Amino acid sequence: MVGGIEVNLEHRLAVANIKVRFGGTVALDGIDFSVAPGEIVALIGENGAGKSTLMKVLSGAVIPDEGNMTLEGKPFSPGNPQAARQSGIAMIYQELSLPATLSVQDNIFLGMELSKNFLGTRWILDRAKMKSAAEAALKELGHEIPLDAPVSELSISDQQLIEIARARAVGCKILILDEPTSSITRQDVERLFTLMRNLKSQGNSIIYISHFLEEVEEIADRFVVLRDGKTVGGGKIGECSRDEIVALMVGRQLKDLYPRSKREFGEPLLELDELASDAKLKSASFKLRRGEVLGVFGLVGSGRTDLIRAIFGLDSIKSGKIKVASYSGYAKPKQRWSQGVGMVSEDRKGEGLAISRSIAENLVLSYPRSCESSGAFSPYKMTATANEWIDKLSVKCHRADQKIAELSGGNQQKIALARLLHHGVDVLLLDEPTRGIDVGSKKQIYEQIDRLACDGKSVLILSSYLPELLGTCDRIAVMNRGRLSQPKNIEDLTEHSVMVDAIASDVENT
Repeated sequence: MVGGIEVNLEHRLAVANIKVRFGGTVALDGIDFSVAPGEIVALIGENGAGKSTLMKVLSGAVIPDEGNMTLEGKPFSPGNPQAARQSGIAMIYQELSLPATLSVQDNIFLGMELSKNFLGTRWILDRAKMKSAAEAALKELGHEIPLDAPVSELSISDQQLIEIARARAVGCKILILDEPTSSITRQDVERLFTLMRNLKSQGNSIIYISHFLEEVEEIADRFVVLRDGKTVGGGKIGECSRDEIVALMVGRQLKDLYPRSKREFGEPLLELDELASDAKLKSASFKLRRGEVLGVFGLVGSGRTDLIRAIFGLDSIKSGKIKVASYSGYAKPKQRWSQGVGMVSEDRKGEGLAISRSIAENLVLSYPRSCESSGAFSPYKMTATANEWIDKLSVKCHRADQKIAELSGGNQQKIALARLLHHGVDVLLLDEPTRGIDVGSKKQIYEQIDRLACDGKSVLILSSYLPELLGTCDRIAVMNRGRLSQPKNIEDLTEHSVMVDAIASDVENT
């Protein structure tokens, strides 16, 4: 089934005609959804489609205005997240919420501590019982992690495991996973999928939210598509083509996801020679030409992000040479901006955007002089400038003075990119430019990158998602253990060969 919604009658959890309004905005407009015992259902849709709001309804963070829900055949209306968790539903967000200084055991039982009566007068923590339950939860998941280890010492994938163990320790049978693979390696993805299959075989229900359709096809039994706050279709995995699923998501056929116009290469705008930083970057050499898109692939922790931070002046340089157009030597970010270099960070909320500020303020943040009138800053000119870029990049928002935190991830990323375009930089450093955004927004960003290259800009893309590098770049280099390989022409590469090179590099450097 594609154009309708298939509801499993033997559901564990079901929602019908759920509606949610925030003031005059309709976030959900009659959603139908269900998940059965021992089933993995993928919930997919563009940013702003209503996925997050629906999950907040299921996890008790948002109370619906209309509609009804049932859990195990009984009416279900959690008033808060704790009530939902006690009913057996656990939400595991993309941004993990584990206090870094607490131990694994303390995180597993945070807010749900077990206690015992002490001398008949007061209650104290039953640490022995919590330890036993925590060990059992981790054993059930097939992993052993020291219970006294601080969470800060764990990898992202192990932190995800702790979140799942926390849910299982209190008996949750429905797990909601929000973009769980966006920040982990392929090896960790496979480990997570093995865990999900084990949980499924035990009769647990899993709701899986992801923008990676190939992963949806790999792990899910069924999919449901949301668009504009409505359920627009769904079906069993394998019965619908990827093109049909994408068409449901965006409301139209989406062809040529990776546009590639004819590009003319000019003189080098960015040159590195054995560049090394005080961080993880040990050696990087390349020439990025005008009109070229150069990709850097690397696994998490390879030093990929350290490369871009060293170029932009965020990390200090230890040795080597760097040249930007006619400028040679090291520089701070303010100088890089003036030299025509701009950067989009992979950490949108922490580094890339001023989340508490408006769209307009974020857009002109690096170039406020562009909004001066008669020698004074003009809020009117700032708003007009923002509206111009909002139209150019098709940013979905209410107005230019809207807080950027209120936008979807894809629209936030468009504003981060628009800042570079407004500044007029010639060299764009893009770190994971499409992480966590929907396929429609990805296509628009890929179109913009292609247009920039054709206009003579130089673009450096760092990504852990090989299909986008192979689709957008002219050459690709591999980063491993802080060392960058020599770039190779895209015609000589495949997804398999790039990954083999990355693994081979890893082995050679051990």
